[in-house]
Amino acid sequence: MQTILVAVHLLLAIGLIGLVLIQHGKGADAGAAFGSGASSTVFGAQGSGSFLSRATGILATLFFLTSMALAYFAMQGKEQPDLMGTPAAVTREAPMPESEIPFTPETPVEAAGGEIPAVPAD
Repeated sequence: MQTILVAVHLLLAIGLIGLVLIQHGKGADAGAAFGSGASSTVFGAQGSGSFLSRATGILATLFFLTSMALAYFAMQGKEQPDLMGTPAAVTREAPMPESEIPFTPETPVEAAGGEIPAVPAD
C-alpha cells in the first residue's frame, strides 16, 4: 500500500510541476493583445486559465493528501534498523553488573562517615 502511495505521490508531483510550468504569468495577457492568436487555442478565446487553475488546485489538494497519508504511514512503521542492519532497540548496552558499580554515598551524613559535621560558630 505504501509503495503504491509513493508512486501516486511521485506522479502527482510531476503533474503539478508540469501544470505550473504550462500556465501563463500575469504579464502574458498584454502579449495576447498584440495578436498572439489566443482565440485559436484549444480552450477558446477566454484561454486556459480557469481549466489550468482548477486542475492545479485539484492536483495540489491530492498531493497534500498523499503527503499526509505518507506521514501517517511513516509514524506507524516498525522500528527502522540502524546502519548495521540491527534494530535500534537491540543495540542498547547492557546494564553494568553491580560488582563493577563504584560506591557513591547517598547523603552527606554517609559521606562524613556517619557523623554530622559541626557548623562553625560566628
